[in-house]
Amino acid sequence: MEQQVSVTMKQEKTVSQAIDYRRSVRVYDPEQPIDDQKVKQCLQQAALAPNSSNMQLWEFIHITDKATIKKMAPLCFNQNAARTAQQLVVFVTRKDLWRSRAKANLDMIREMYPDKPKAEQSRRERVIKAYYGKLIPNVYFDLFGLYGWFKYIMVLITGLFRPIYREVRAKDMRVVVHKTCGLAAQNFMISMAAIGYDTCPMEGSDTWRVKRLLDLPRGAEINMIVSCGIRKPEGVYGERFRVPFDQVYRKME
Repeated sequence: MEQQVSVTMKQEKTVSQAIDYRRSVRVYDPEQPIDDQKVKQCLQQAALAPNSSNMQLWEFIHITDKATIKKMAPLCFNQNAARTAQQLVVFVTRKDLWRSRAKANLDMIREMYPDKPKAEQSRRERVIKAYYGKLIPNVYFDLFGLYGWFKYIMVLITGLFRPIYREVRAKDMRVVVHKTCGLAAQNFMISMAAIGYDTCPMEGSDTWRVKRLLDLPRGAEINMIVSCGIRKPEGVYGERFRVPFDQVYRKME
């Protein structure tokens, strides 16, 4: 069942308004705390982000403890956005959980389609069960990078004759999980902007030390750290700049 989440606050912004309001805020007001529960609700909305094969290979570490935030600041190179943050959210990729997440999807599918003889199964039922039962394990499994290279060579050969999915090595799947985690982070920041909370995504950090401080497992990776709070007037460093839209937009007719 699709997760239903609602964030209630006076005059919540529309999506377009929230996108326009969101800025990377570097200085937060220490006199304006933010509500832990509202931030958590925004993280629940982050979990509704689109993601590759619905694998949801992410984890959100919500830091409200001031002592931990103080320890995190130097690991983010003492950026103002980290030093003045009221709260922090660490977006973590968990490619190492692919087996349990594939199983969770397969269990849900089996609830939708109870077991019956193969001849009585619809094509859709057979395909989706094979997708999570066979294809996903084949794509995510690797053995010291060797199996990934074997898959890659097979893809190169097959790709000479027909279109085929080519991103099959371990490093390719690492890119996939980071992309989808980034979508969750964007959902979060827009949701925060909608209720008047500010954020700043930070890629600059000592990820090894952050993992150690947060006691994250070896297979986890830091996608980004997002600071949270209410902006001070000087917290936005300048006017928003974007290159001309016609430099990034192409319409093919």
